[in-house]
Amino acid sequence: MSSRRGPRGALLSAVAAVAAGGLLLSGCAAQGQEAPDDDPAASQEETAPEEENDDEAGGEEPSEEPAEPAILAFGAESEQVRELQARLAQLGHFTAQPTGYYGDVTVGAVSEYQRAGGLDVSGEVTQSTWDALLAATSDPTEDELFPPQQVLGYGDNSDQVRELQARLAQLDHFADNPTGYYGDVTAAAVSSFQSAAGLEASGTVFDDTWEALVGQTAQPTEEEMFPPLEVPEVEPENELDERCLTGRALCVSKTSNTLSWVVDGEVRMTVDVRFGAEETPTREGEFDVYWKSRHHHSTLYDSPMPYAMFFDGGQAVHYSEDFAANGYNGASHGCVNVRDEAAIAALFDEVTEGDKVVVYW
Repeated sequence: MSSRRGPRGALLSAVAAVAAGGLLLSGCAAQGQEAPDDDPAASQEETAPEEENDDEAGGEEPSEEPAEPAILAFGAESEQVRELQARLAQLGHFTAQPTGYYGDVTVGAVSEYQRAGGLDVSGEVTQSTWDALLAATSDPTEDELFPPQQVLGYGDNSDQVRELQARLAQLDHFADNPTGYYGDVTAAAVSSFQSAAGLEASGTVFDDTWEALVGQTAQPTEEEMFPPLEVPEVEPENELDERCLTGRALCVSKTSNTLSWVVDGEVRMTVDVRFGAEETPTREGEFDVYWKSRHHHSTLYDSPMPYAMFFDGGQAVHYSEDFAANGYNGASHGCVNVRDEAAIAALFDEVTEGDKVVVYW
């Protein structure tokens, strides 16, 4: 099949020719160096008689050999384009997923293949390019032509993740309460299911993983997805650290696992908290709240940190849905986790930057 080459096609061909034509550029430079420094008109006078002789003899200027027509080019959309992309992927020239559309990525991949194979670099597929590609590759498999699509992956936070966790729990691959967040625990559970189902244990949910999981489980009930959570009432610690007794302080006791909001020695609120794991401990000491972020999301751990009140580097007091759902079965990455969302939402509004944070045993 043929395609029209508009200004974009001509430009792509020109750019590709320049990319492949290092030798041509050197040749032009060499010719320029050999050209005499005399008046350009003299050179024209020297060549003029030859041109006249050619006319008198009825000679014709030699015509360039016509360019090989393209059978696939920018803008094409077909199953042959999908096959082209899959074959280029076999040779490492196409790293995206096949789409069947011939866009900029495909132009670049074809150009790179042509350059590597010593073919004319145009970014368009001619018959000679296609024949060479067929000889260098095998017929693409169905998975190569239509690779699995990602459905859910690390860092996702949604009700579909909650459904995923509930379905994995039905098969005993997920032991915690659903949280809706796709973190390390969920990735490990997905890998476990994939191994049991004979799928590649990637820890990421592709469409084949989702289809297999849905086929082996029932639609989760509301209670399976949103199990009732009981937030225990917490009594203030009997003896607060003396640093908490003056001014405004978030008083955090590692001994009693509590955080008390204390203003001028008066305890106004107490919630239970959890801390970092042994390898990522919550630091002790006296700090100040230096930044508040109501809808914060950790870029380091790709996890939500709502109502975050930062007090030391990346460590903060914040709400944790995992703590709310699973209690002390987990740990933070060093932050002070609160599981009473209503309480920390109110606390977030009261605390101001500059207030003290005291973390102690």
